[in-house]
Amino acid sequence: MSKLTTGSFSIEDLESVQITINNIVGAAKEAAEEAKELGPMGPTPFPGIATLRDWSFTLFDRYEPVYTPMCDQCCYCTFGPCNLEGNKRGACGIDMKGQAAREFFLRCITGCACHSAHGRHLLNHIIELFGEEMPINMGASNVIAPNIQLVTGRQPKTLGDLKPIMEYVEEELGQLLATIHAGQEGAAIDYDNKSMLAGILDHVGMEVSDIAQVTALGFPKSDPDVPLVEVGMGTIDPKKPVIIAIGHNVAGVTYIMDYMEDNDLTDKMEIGGLCCTAFDMTRYKREDRQAPYAKIVGSLAKELKIVRSGIPDVIVLDEQCVRADLVQEGQKLKIPVIASNDKIMYGLPDRTNDDVDAIIEDIKSGAIPGCVMLDYEKLGELVPRIAMEMAPIRDAAGLTAIPSDEEMKALVGKCAECGECKIACPEELDIPEAMAAAKEGDLNALEALHDICVGCRRCEQVCNKDIPILDVIEKAAMKAISEEKGLVRAGRGQVSDAEIRAEGLNLVMGTTPGVIAIIGCANYPAGSKDVYNIAEEFLKRNYLLVVSGCSAMDIGMYKDEDGKTLYERYPGRFEKGNILNTGSCVSNSHISGTVHKVAAIFAGRNLSGNLAEIADYSLTRVGAVGLAWGAYSQKAAAIGTGCNMYGIPAVLGPHSSKYRRALIAKNYDESRWKVYDGRNGQEMAIPPAPEFLITTAETWQETCVILAKNCIRPSDNNMGRSIKLTHWMELSEKYLGIMPEDWWKYVRHEADLPLSKREELLKKLEAEHGWEIDWKKKKIISGPAIKFDVSAQPTNLKRLCKEA
Repeated sequence: MSKLTTGSFSIEDLESVQITINNIVGAAKEAAEEAKELGPMGPTPFPGIATLRDWSFTLFDRYEPVYTPMCDQCCYCTFGPCNLEGNKRGACGIDMKGQAAREFFLRCITGCACHSAHGRHLLNHIIELFGEEMPINMGASNVIAPNIQLVTGRQPKTLGDLKPIMEYVEEELGQLLATIHAGQEGAAIDYDNKSMLAGILDHVGMEVSDIAQVTALGFPKSDPDVPLVEVGMGTIDPKKPVIIAIGHNVAGVTYIMDYMEDNDLTDKMEIGGLCCTAFDMTRYKREDRQAPYAKIVGSLAKELKIVRSGIPDVIVLDEQCVRADLVQEGQKLKIPVIASNDKIMYGLPDRTNDDVDAIIEDIKSGAIPGCVMLDYEKLGELVPRIAMEMAPIRDAAGLTAIPSDEEMKALVGKCAECGECKIACPEELDIPEAMAAAKEGDLNALEALHDICVGCRRCEQVCNKDIPILDVIEKAAMKAISEEKGLVRAGRGQVSDAEIRAEGLNLVMGTTPGVIAIIGCANYPAGSKDVYNIAEEFLKRNYLLVVSGCSAMDIGMYKDEDGKTLYERYPGRFEKGNILNTGSCVSNSHISGTVHKVAAIFAGRNLSGNLAEIADYSLTRVGAVGLAWGAYSQKAAAIGTGCNMYGIPAVLGPHSSKYRRALIAKNYDESRWKVYDGRNGQEMAIPPAPEFLITTAETWQETCVILAKNCIRPSDNNMGRSIKLTHWMELSEKYLGIMPEDWWKYVRHEADLPLSKREELLKKLEAEHGWEIDWKKKKIISGPAIKFDVSAQPTNLKRLCKEA
């Protein structure tokens, strides 16, 4: 081996050496062009655990973490279990706050890992099909990956450019996961910071996922006029062979749909989906297909219900939000289960390398209840053929878990009305009362439980009489289920740059009252109509609604007196008074990305690697609030936490207190409500808006009031503030029966007051708060703690201020 030497040498001294500088020059040119296109790099590209800690702590200083532990013990390691009651410290030294924060953090990284692993799977698969050089196509946008650009500083142009982004997410996930280990982090606030990083990584992973599938699978690209799709259990024709796909990763299902089209089966059999695979099935489009024919059965809450109905002739699974008992439930009714993803294999035999005919024979004979099939070409053929083979066999046997009339009478008669089912039910449904009415022949109360029931089967687990309560409920609701047919707009993908330019000023000035983003699962506190009621209320008030996932499905299930859904009544553009569905779970990245694009496109802020500045802009200027009314999964926790880090508050349903952590400010503590004026660095007072980053609400009516209030931002102009106060006050009086007690804190000038109530409110300000009013001019002379200054530049970041 030669030794390294120092000193100088001459080119003439070298023999048979070729020096190539083209790649270096090319890379330098490319870097220069990218810098010119994207602007200067911000201070935090590819952040690690410590990089954005200052911004997290800035948020925590106002929005203090509130912990709601579910028990007093920690059972993480073999020192334990340790009693942490009264904030005692366990054997490793951690206290209750630290443990509760760690529990919440674990949920965030679990959710992030789900979306990111989904993204990795899709990306690898699509690159294998189309190559790394395939250009990214998200429609009419130059800012095509706002989350990626904001977090990493990169703007991918090809599918291959997404690979280093995924590698970054995966590396940081490994670092974060390591901190869960016993004897690592102990401070609650630092676990909260780690949760925030996991949240933004989640949005990056989701964006990779949807960019890959939108680019390669013919999904709509920033299209406000996507077609309407049928949704509901009643849309499936049980007289045909039926395929039901469940999960979130559509990769394998596309091969099934291709086989159906290539073999002219789309009219001869049914294919429907549950959860986000269902949405992406309706987004998938080959060039020769005219309209979506796949149907959306519904959300996670419908999984067990559709299986027990006996309608599916085969179930195909991929990943995420899939019940763990589907093989067992399927076996009862001879419904084969095919697992197409190695994240969910359920102990089934792996038949990936076997002949399709042999697999079908083994399933028909009952030798196996299903199988694992990881070869998508074979999967595409296997699933439709099994459905066609099993349909006549199952039809002849009349297989269903729904009881006959005689069986129903006997099952209802067995009920002792002990109340155990009501105690076990997460929705606290009054099942005993409904069963008592059913004994008298009145099934209406049981039928009413169908929509509210989340299909968890906890009632059956505790029933001392072994009554299949879910089957009894579904029997009572058979007519309602057959008529369960709605329409939902297919997922449109990203919001285009042009739409941002058209609507950005209205959002920042407040003349569009706000953006309400309704996302989340089906774990609603009182049924799916809640999300419809919330959506309709805000659409009527000219808010801009953005929806996705299971909530988007459930919103489409209800109709007005003319028989029209909200998707038929309101357009799908990014514009006030519209409702746009971005698509499946991973399309939630387009919702957060839209807020970033407002800052980048409308306000001209630098997006690249500049998270704190963009999040600060969103928090102080963009009136967007998220709602996960039925939050259920770890993914929902990660999505919401990412939004929080981006300066976007989120309201969750009451079950979400089980996530164990909220971020709530003290709206009465004036010292928390000060920011800097970017013009001169001086402190300026702001209203307590938004007054939380993440919180829970009890009823949909209360939620409407909270959402309207928290669309208020310090940057609202007079007209915008007046519009927002009008809606907040009206909603509070409509649903809570009172005027908000702190409405006056948001008044800077008489022009802020709702025009229809201006004189009445001026009188209240004078009589109840001691403000001085010039009644001749009907102007406020003194009183407001906050002065209106249209040129003020509120910011939480001192570094953004110009010198005084």
